[in-house]
Amino acid sequence: MDLIKFKERGIKKREALDLFYEEDFYDILKFADQLRKEEVGDVVTYVVNRNINFTNICYCNCKFCAFHVPEEDEKAYFLDIKEIVKKAIEAKQLGCTEVCIQGGLHPKIDTYYQAEILKAIKERVDIHIHAFSPMEVYFAAENANLDVEEALKILKESGLDSMPGTAAEILDDEVREKICPNKIKTKEWVYIIKKAHSLGIPTTSTMMYGHVEDYKDWVNHLFLLREIQEETKGFTEFVPLSFMYKLSPLYRDGKSRAGASGIEDLKVFAISRIIFYRVLKNIQASWVKLGKKLVQVSLRAGANDVGGTLIEENISKSAGATVSSMSIEEIKEMIRQVNLKPAQRDTLYKLIRYD
Repeated sequence: MDLIKFKERGIKKREALDLFYEEDFYDILKFADQLRKEEVGDVVTYVVNRNINFTNICYCNCKFCAFHVPEEDEKAYFLDIKEIVKKAIEAKQLGCTEVCIQGGLHPKIDTYYQAEILKAIKERVDIHIHAFSPMEVYFAAENANLDVEEALKILKESGLDSMPGTAAEILDDEVREKICPNKIKTKEWVYIIKKAHSLGIPTTSTMMYGHVEDYKDWVNHLFLLREIQEETKGFTEFVPLSFMYKLSPLYRDGKSRAGASGIEDLKVFAISRIIFYRVLKNIQASWVKLGKKLVQVSLRAGANDVGGTLIEENISKSAGATVSSMSIEEIKEMIRQVNLKPAQRDTLYKLIRYD
């Protein structure tokens, strides 16, 4: 297999698809590891952060999600702004450089409410706020009778520093109709992301895989992200999200497979590294989704970041994740065990310190 040609001229969609079907995949992993080393060296980064999932009340009813509940459910919660601010202050005191704020789609939430959250935090603590997915921005803007651009401007002025590029799932409308029919369409997700980038709001990018889609959908999704990055340069990282199937209604109803295999997980990291070569250099392996050992292998298959300490994570936990936080020392040891060098970064990948 002549992989060097992909480095010299880039990879085409058909070739990327062929790699996903390739049975002898060790050369692919090794090649991706070489590209990772060339682009970012042997440093593996992490961020010290806290997730604040401020409500699990959501009426989007995505079929893959085990986090959402109706308002009348006994497990339903909605943190008030004072409690959110308290958690942000605690995060700063614990050494966090970032709070990631996301929640369900509740009728009470509009752009002005989101702005109140941002302003209340910024008034009390100096910390990077990474908040509100494209779906949350769209939903809140509709509730406020604003267009997306106006909403994003208000959020930025109120203290929004960056956005998670979640709600992407698979950027194909046929797949989205099966797994999240009430969510924004592919075109709307792309529009919101590009608009955020144009306003100086960087975002992450994601792909949730291992449910009802196929390899062709993976490739189309990855190339669409690449096209956006070539145009805007607004993505800070790519985060593959392996489908947490155990408690998902989609799986329990027999409408999806039982997640991706370990080999598929590694192929996603490796082939993503090849596709994004010289366009998007940071690829994150989520220990929440993959577990410690598979993350370690991913770091030798194209990934160069392990995400955050999280401190508090509820969305993956509700879907069956067994670990929802990890200490800095555990993260550093996980990286060192595969002969790589841990370094703390901020949300925008500025290195804070080498460990």
